[in-house]
Amino acid sequence: MVPYHHVRNDDVRWKTEQPHLSATVQVQHLFLFGQIARMQDVSDAKQILTASPLENWRRPAGRPRTTWMKTTRQDLESLNLSNKAIDMAQNRPLWRMMSTFGSMHS
Repeated sequence: MVPYHHVRNDDVRWKTEQPHLSATVQVQHLFLFGQIARMQDVSDAKQILTASPLENWRRPAGRPRTTWMKTTRQDLESLNLSNKAIDMAQNRPLWRMMSTFGSMHS
């Protein structure tokens, strides 16, 4: 009988040269963000992306939901792109390079 040998996920990722799954998901978030940022200002998705809550809006009691936008904001902040992201996304090749390279190498 062959003894059971533990193989760590990091070892498998290193040998196969695969990125962390979280980095792959982050790239997809930023790809979609770029798509929406390049839409016309009158599109529903772009208006939702750039909207602000109403002045008298209050969050309901309980734990806040984790939304796509909140996750995307965290991804942008981790890459120091939060303030200039919509402007940068207008240049598709630059955005692709920044979002892919930054996510895979952060």
